[in-house]
Amino acid sequence: MNAKSRIFSAATATFAAALAAASFPAAAIDAFTADYQAHYMGMVGNGKMTLAPEGGNRWKYTLTIRSNVANLTQSTVFEDRGGQWRPLSSNDSSFVLIKKVNKIATYDWDKGEARWSGDVKADRAGPVKLKAGDMDGMLINLAIARDVAAGKPLNYRMVEDGRAKQLSYEVAGKETITVQGKSQSATKVVRNDGEKQTVAWVVEGLPVPARILQRRNGQDEMDLTLQAMR
Repeated sequence: MNAKSRIFSAATATFAAALAAASFPAAAIDAFTADYQAHYMGMVGNGKMTLAPEGGNRWKYTLTIRSNVANLTQSTVFEDRGGQWRPLSSNDSSFVLIKKVNKIATYDWDKGEARWSGDVKADRAGPVKLKAGDMDGMLINLAIARDVAAGKPLNYRMVEDGRAKQLSYEVAGKETITVQGKSQSATKVVRNDGEKQTVAWVVEGLPVPARILQRRNGQDEMDLTLQAMR
């Protein structure tokens, strides 16, 4: 499992809503670029999230992290169907020291199944049956910011890495964090999964969390902190 998948099994890990009300009021989607400072296993690097139109109702959401010893990229192409976001394809690649990994996911909504290729084990290639509201980890990262603002339950079904998994986040109150040099009030949300914990801070008006922290066995593993949004 590479770093990005752990973030979004959102920082990041992200990265599948199985809500009873799977359809949300349509919300405007706008292109953006967000610059982050990234800390991973003691290393410091730069992170960037971008959302760009692909034509029609399709969008491409990308996360890249760069440091002296690691290059990580994850991107998802999805369609906006009246406020419900459906993944169509994703690419997950990492180059850490001398190890290179590349995974490709295809979400075929006509067949109702997802499949994976590239550097994946046979038992993680799928197919996995898709359900209405399913997302991958990247889209969940966007959905958290959307749903906190709307006061929606933070319950999702993530379809990623050859499996489907239920994810639930709990609101843990408000905290003041620094965003682009200014103090901002943020809603803190938390998900615990065994020895792993994911924490996200959502600031009103921002389309992505202002900070995403992934912890394992009580130790910080990955920390993304927003530096600039444009």
